[in-house]
Amino acid sequence: MRVAIASRIFEPEPSAASFRLAALARAFAEAGHEVTVLTVTPLPQLRGSENDDARPYRVRRKRVLRDATGYVRGYLQYMSFDIPLFFRVLFGASCDLIVVEPPPTTAFFVRIAAALRRTPYAYYAADIWSDASESTGAPGVVVSVVRAMERSAMHGARGVLSVNEGVSARIREIAPKAVVHTIGNGIDTSIFSAEGPARDFGQYAIYPGTASEWQGAVVFIDALERVLVDHPEAKLVFLGQGSDWAALRARAAHLPEGAVAFVPTVPPAEAAAWLRGAAVSLASIRPDAGYNFAFPTKVFASWATGTPVIFAGPGPVREFIEPRGAEAALGVGCDYAVEPIEAALRDAFSADLNPAARRLTAAWAAENVSLASVAERAVHALTETK
Repeated sequence: MRVAIASRIFEPEPSAASFRLAALARAFAEAGHEVTVLTVTPLPQLRGSENDDARPYRVRRKRVLRDATGYVRGYLQYMSFDIPLFFRVLFGASCDLIVVEPPPTTAFFVRIAAALRRTPYAYYAADIWSDASESTGAPGVVVSVVRAMERSAMHGARGVLSVNEGVSARIREIAPKAVVHTIGNGIDTSIFSAEGPARDFGQYAIYPGTASEWQGAVVFIDALERVLVDHPEAKLVFLGQGSDWAALRARAAHLPEGAVAFVPTVPPAEAAAWLRGAAVSLASIRPDAGYNFAFPTKVFASWATGTPVIFAGPGPVREFIEPRGAEAALGVGCDYAVEPIEAALRDAFSADLNPAARRLTAAWAAENVSLASVAERAVHALTETK
C-alpha cells in the first residue's frame, strides 16, 4: 500500500503525537508499505535534527504559523497547515490510505480531499478534542462546531485508532457509527530508556510535555511552596510548552527565585536526560475538566526512563499505578489537592535515587508500554479493515 500520514506535528518536536506517528510510519514501512509523512517544518531550535534522510519513509515538510509558545495551536495556526494540506492531498501523489492526526479541522479538510480522490482515510484519536475544548471554557458554539467536525471525521473514516478503552467508549458516544480500534498507547523506548546521560540540575521534580488548562499543573507549584520550607534546595522543572505556561509563570513568581524553572521544548534525547535526572516526574488531570478518561503520554516517557511518577487526579493512570507496586516502582497516585501532593513530593525529595529500582521500572516499561507494539497493532487494524 501507499500510505500518507498527515499531522501538524512530527519528530523532532517532542510530543506524544510525534512519537506515536513516527512509530506508526516506521511500522508501515517495516511491513512493506510505501509511506509519506505530510507535516511541518520544525521549530527553529530543532532544525537540523530532523534526520529525515535516515528514515525508512519520506517526510514532506511545509512552514506553518505558530503561537507565542512555538506550538501549532489556534485557529489561524491550524488553518496555516490544514488549507495547504487540502491541496497537498488533492493534487499530490495518489495513495491507498491516509492516516490523519487531530485537530478535527485537519480531518475535515482531509476528508473532503480524500473523497475527491476516492481515497480512504483513518483518524487517530489520541483524545477527544471537543471534550478538551469544553473543559477549557470555550463558547458553546465553538464546542458544538468542534464536536460536529470530530463526529464527521470519525464517521467518515475507514477506522478510528483509539489509545485506551476510555477514549473508545467516548468515541462510541459521540460517533456511534465509527469503526473503532483500541490499540493502546506508549512511548519510544529506544529514546526513553534508563540508559543514557542524566541532567545534573540538583534535586528536582519535572513536569514534562504539554501543560494545558485541563491538566491543572499549578497545583504542583502550590505544593512545592510548602515543601520548600523543609527542602529549600528542591526545584520544579516544567519542560516543554503549553497554553497554561503564562499562568504557571505568574504563580511561580511568588516562590523564591530559581525554585521553578521553565525549559522550552528540547529534542527527545535531551528530554529523556531531564527525566533521568529527576527525583520524580509529575502529571495531573483536573477533576472538573471532564477529561477523566485521559492517560497522559508523559507518564509512559517517565516510566521508560525509570523515573517514578506522582499522578494527581482521577482516571485510568491511578487505576494503573496502584496494583503494580510489586512489578515496578511506578510511583504514586493521589487526589488532585495540595496536601497529598505535598506529602508525595516530600517523600520523593527525601529518598535517594535507587538505580536498581529505576532499571526495574524501565525494563517493565520496555515490555509493556513500547510504542513499537502499539504501531504494529495499528498497522494490522488498518490493513485488515476493508
